Amino acid sequence: MKKINNIFIIGCLFVWTCISCSDILDTPAKSALEDEVIFTNVGLSEGMITAILHSFGETNSYRNQLLHFYGSNTDVEWYSSSETTTDARAELTAYAAKPNNTRFNDNETDPWSKVYEAVQRANIAIQGFERYSDIENNKELAQLYGEVLTLRAVLYYDLVKFWGDVPARFEPVNNETIYIPRTDRDIIFKQLIADLKIASDYLGWPNETARTSSVENVNKAFAKGLRARICLAAAGHSQRYDGTIKLSDDPELSKANLYPIVIEECLDIINSRTCTLGEFEQNFRYICQDVVAAGNESIWEIPFAEGRGRTVYCFGIKHDNVANDPYVKIAQGGMIGPLPTFFYEYDEDDIRRDITCIPYQWDYGVQKLNKVSQWFFGKYRYEWMNRVVTSSGYDDGVNWQVMRLADVYLMAAEAINEIQTPAAAAEYLRPIRERAFPNNPEKVTEFMANATASKENFFEAIVQERALEFAGEMLRKADLIRWNRLQSSIESAKEKMYDL
Repeated sequence: MKKINNIFIIGCLFVWTCISCSDILDTPAKSALEDEVIFTNVGLSEGMITAILHSFGETNSYRNQLLHFYGSNTDVEWYSSSETTTDARAELTAYAAKPNNTRFNDNETDPWSKVYEAVQRANIAIQGFERYSDIENNKELAQLYGEVLTLRAVLYYDLVKFWGDVPARFEPVNNETIYIPRTDRDIIFKQLIADLKIASDYLGWPNETARTSSVENVNKAFAKGLRARICLAAAGHSQRYDGTIKLSDDPELSKANLYPIVIEECLDIINSRTCTLGEFEQNFRYICQDVVAAGNESIWEIPFAEGRGRTVYCFGIKHDNVANDPYVKIAQGGMIGPLPTFFYEYDEDDIRRDITCIPYQWDYGVQKLNKVSQWFFGKYRYEWMNRVVTSSGYDDGVNWQVMRLADVYLMAAEAINEIQTPAAAAEYLRPIRERAFPNNPEKVTEFMANATASKENFFEAIVQERALEFAGEMLRKADLIRWNRLQSSIESAKEKMYDL
C-alpha cells in the first residue's frame, strides 16, 4: 500500500494534540505520564513520524520548492521554463535570489519555516523516545527511534545545503533558545554523522521487518547511505560564512578520517544484498507506478499522497493542449530539464541517454519535437503512471527518490580511489557502466582501462559518470560544490551552449 493518506489524517490529528504544548512555548508542559503513554506505544509513536513527514509535504516545503529549485542550474540541469531572471523561480536557479523572493520568503509557509517545523517535531520525538521508550528491548520502538534520527539528519543536511551555516537545534525549542546564532556547519555535520551511526544500529535492513518492506519508511541501508553522503560533503569544499571556499579546518572532517567511513557504510549496504541494481529504466518506471516495495534499486523515497508532490510536474516531459491526452487532464510538466548540450555528453550506445534527455513534448496527445533550447527529463513521465493526473493544483503524487543503490556504488568507488587504488575502486564503478552499455562490453572495457590508469583519471571518470547517471535527480550541485567545481563547470557549460 502506497502513501500516507488515511494515516496522514489520523496520525497528524493525534500528533497535533501530542506536540501542541511543546510548540507553544508559553503553555505549561504536558505531564510526564502522557509522554510515557505515547512513547511506549508503537501505534502512537508512529504518529510522530507522520507529523514529521507532514512537514515534508507542506505547500512550500519539499512538495514544491526545496526539491525543485536547489540544484537546477548546473552543467547538467537548468530551469528551462523562462529565459529571463524576472520571476522568483528564475532568480533562485540563476543564483540571483533577492531578499524578498516570494518562493523562499513567504511568512510562515516559506521553506525555512517548514523545515524547522519538521526539525522541532523530530526533536520532540527523539526526546520522548530517549526518555520513555525501551528502545534496547523493543525492536519496533527502536526502529521508530532510528527513523526519527535519520529524518532529522535529512533535514539538517538539506538546511546546510540550502543556507550554509544555520542555527543548530538538537533539542526542542524553549524560551531560552528561541533566538540562537548560526552554528558552524562542521559542528552540525559531526552531530549528523554521530546520529546516523546510532540510527543504523536500531534500524532494520530493507525487508528485514514489516515496516522496512516499503521504501517509504527509513531503513538501515538509507541511514548508512546518508551517512556516507554527508561524510563526502563534510570532507569536501564549501563556501564558508566569511565567503571563502575551502575544506574544513577540523581534522576530524578530513578525507583521511571520513572516507573510510564512506567505504565502510557503502560496502555494508552492497554486501547486505538487500537492494539490487536491476534495469536503469525500470527504477524510474517503479517510481511513476507507485511501486514502493523494498529490495529494488530505490533505498528511500519521500512519500507523497496522490494530491501532494510535484515530481513529474517539475521534472517530467511537458504535456500541453491536453484535450485528447490519455495521461493527464491539465497542461503541466517540463519546468526543469537537461541543458541542450548535455545530450551530447552521452555515448550513442549509452542507454541512459534516451531515457534521460527528451527533445519532444506531448501536444493534443501526440509527440511534437520541441525547440532546441527546451529539452525535458524523461525519468519521470505521466505516461508511465498507473493514475491519470487531474489535480488542478498540478500535484501528481509521485514520490521523490532521495537515494538509490547506484549512488552507493559510485560513492564507494570515489572514496576507495581516493585512499586506496583505482584498481580496488574499479569493481564499484564497473557495474554502473556495464548497466549503461548492456550491448557493448567493448566500450566498458575501454572506459575502465582508461579510468584505472591513474587516480586522476579515475576521479574524472567519477565526475562524468555521476553526471550521466543522476541527471535530473538534484545531486549534481552538491557534488560540484564539494569538488570545488561549480563555477568552472557552469562556465564550461555556458561555452558549450554558446557554441550550440
